[in-house]
Amino acid sequence: MFKYNCLNPIASVGLDNFDENYTKTEDVNEAEGILVRSAVMHEMDFSDKLLCVARAGAGVNNIPLDKLAQKGVVVFNTPGANANGVKELAICAMLLASRDIIGGIDFVKENKEDVNIAKVVEKGKGKFAGTELRGKKLGIIGLGAIGGPLANAAKHLGMDVYGCDPYISIDAAWNLSRDIHHVKTREEIFSTCDYISVHVPLVENEDPNINTKKMINKDTIAMMKKGVIIINLARDLLVDDEAMEEALKSGKVRKYVTDFPNPKTANMEGVIAIPHLGASTEESEDNCAKMAVKELRAYLENGNIINSVNYPTVDMGPCTENSRVAVLSKNIPGTINKFSAVFADLNINISDFTNKSKGEYAYTLMDVEAKITDELIAKLKEVDGVIRVRVVKN
Repeated sequence: MFKYNCLNPIASVGLDNFDENYTKTEDVNEAEGILVRSAVMHEMDFSDKLLCVARAGAGVNNIPLDKLAQKGVVVFNTPGANANGVKELAICAMLLASRDIIGGIDFVKENKEDVNIAKVVEKGKGKFAGTELRGKKLGIIGLGAIGGPLANAAKHLGMDVYGCDPYISIDAAWNLSRDIHHVKTREEIFSTCDYISVHVPLVENEDPNINTKKMINKDTIAMMKKGVIIINLARDLLVDDEAMEEALKSGKVRKYVTDFPNPKTANMEGVIAIPHLGASTEESEDNCAKMAVKELRAYLENGNIINSVNYPTVDMGPCTENSRVAVLSKNIPGTINKFSAVFADLNINISDFTNKSKGEYAYTLMDVEAKITDELIAKLKEVDGVIRVRVVKN
């Protein structure tokens, strides 16, 4: 029997996928698995019972990834589950920025008591005129689960679409329209496009080609066309707010649409601040909940890791042998040989195994013909760099 805890409300359509082997607990310290959306976990203390955390969403800024990795706790996210909701909001953002729809609606509300409102709006509507999307150049930085479908949708709207993603997956590339201009650098996007939409994770790195923190800044804005529209539905810190304020005042940037209001952007002229609605659709929340539960079950029941952000992907399917053991460790050369030696010394045969690494951490999954003994577990724990040994099946 496994216990799970929900730090935030999780859609019942996801929780319904737990079977009779799972029970919900209100005591987070009793849980082997945690489901979370936006709750901030950085100051939490974690029980030794905790095995995994599943974030019902893509961003994991609210989760202490390395702290949990050091305890042998696998963290999952749900990439792509909310992609369509964010894609649709990006299209909405372009329309809101191109035409003063919000201003026009407010204008009507201000005059709603006027018996001559029809004449009033006809006379005043010119103040809210804008431009169309058709024929404009859209630059998308990040062509993954959101950026790729957005590129295809924008092409159907008649836009000339440019995309930049040096890490694009094979699947994403196959699903991208052949009419998309795939450029090699962000600078080509900055200097070419009328609209720029960013769909990348927040990465802080000394290499400017990898770093995304404040990638929209004074220097990159200087490369852009006068009157450019910038859309950020990905991460707040991708944009330098000080530089954006200056660019909006000068007219270099026509509009900035952000899904992450803060005390500065919420009070800046030229900003359309949306209250973090990117994934706030019933469908997105349902999809995220279902995927998070699926990931949690795959790990707890069979030790398989899918969509982890702090440990590598390892999927050996259901265990068909007598036993399965998982070892979470530091990524140290020669560790696999030491694991094999432990099994050999105890005359236990490994029928199948997989070992993968991700950054500082590694994960080894082994199917064994015999029962897992306390002696075997103890000797595996003695291997240098081992963080956690978990018996998945015995």
